[in-house]
Amino acid sequence: MIKSKKYLVLGVAVSGFALTQVAQAVEFEVGDAKAEVYGFAQMNAAYDLDENLSSSTQAGQFSGITTGGGDTRDGHFDADADQSRLGVAVTHANGVKTVLEGDFRGGNFRLRQAYGSFENWTIGKTWSNYNSWTGWTPTLDFDSSAGAPGVQDRTTQVRYTTGGFSVALEEDYYPNIDVATYDDDGEDSNDGNARSSMPVFTARYEGSASDNVNFVAAGLLRQLTNDTGAQDDSAMGFGAFTGVDVDMGGVTLHAVVNYSDGANGYLYRSGGNFGGTDAYLDGNDLETVSAYGGSIGLSTKIGEGDFNIVYGTVKMDLDDMNDDLGTVADNHERNTNVFVNYMWYPVENVMMGVELAHFDVEEYNGDDGDATRLMYSAKYSF
Repeated sequence: MIKSKKYLVLGVAVSGFALTQVAQAVEFEVGDAKAEVYGFAQMNAAYDLDENLSSSTQAGQFSGITTGGGDTRDGHFDADADQSRLGVAVTHANGVKTVLEGDFRGGNFRLRQAYGSFENWTIGKTWSNYNSWTGWTPTLDFDSSAGAPGVQDRTTQVRYTTGGFSVALEEDYYPNIDVATYDDDGEDSNDGNARSSMPVFTARYEGSASDNVNFVAAGLLRQLTNDTGAQDDSAMGFGAFTGVDVDMGGVTLHAVVNYSDGANGYLYRSGGNFGGTDAYLDGNDLETVSAYGGSIGLSTKIGEGDFNIVYGTVKMDLDDMNDDLGTVADNHERNTNVFVNYMWYPVENVMMGVELAHFDVEEYNGDDGDATRLMYSAKYSF
């Protein structure tokens, strides 16, 4: 038997708000199993007014901004369909569920999710437990706003959930240790010496204070290790964030604040573009780096669509690192972006959207740069 039904797309829902997006899934029933095939075809087109910030899916990249008054080449257009997605979810009569999902970011099919769940347990690759859609403001840009809730990515994990509370042991999310030789983006500078020796522990609670207020609070603990073979030192890193969605009657407020120390890979869009320096080696001692960030946005329904505006920012505390190493001048100290968009739904299963975005970078040495871009998206879901 084949039929279609409403299917809530994981990772797109905005908790408790009318912007929740639904799509059609194709459903098959074979024996005691029900399979749902879901996904969408999506085209994104971007015009960069100042310089080329586009990556695959046409998302804007902080690393593409020229700082310090350098020459730029104005006016870049590009488009792709890399955000297109395909997923299969199979649920058995005994409650066991399996999900396989991928998209085409980077030009080839990549695995986004592959997990199984039964009762309170989820095992496999899915959204990090240190992540939430509460406090998040919708954008067309696939990589979205700086300072968004948590890591905004998927990790391999073992998770236990009871009610609104969940704990997980997760694969460490690219530990980034500076050893006084770093790239211009301040990322991935550990020269192969960073070692993950234990899983990351995450905990999260999602709840509501009233019919109009949803909230989330989450934390993580990780171990950072720099091991050259001759030298081995470790330090503990931690992070925390809290976010809210507040329905104010016609307008919904989304807000989140983040703090991390030795866990800046989990502070969304810190560093050169993703994941600022977690720690650095001062002689034989591993010293952690702290950072903070957040975002605030508003959403409302206008006509047949949804209007969203969001401001996000993250800032790295690089003073101690600069004093000890003296080599952080070009590192991104602050990343900020602003998005204004309108998404409308001309027919069922179709979303069209336009977005104006502005990206700004400040480096530790005082150099800065910014860029503005326009984006159009067309999404056909099934």
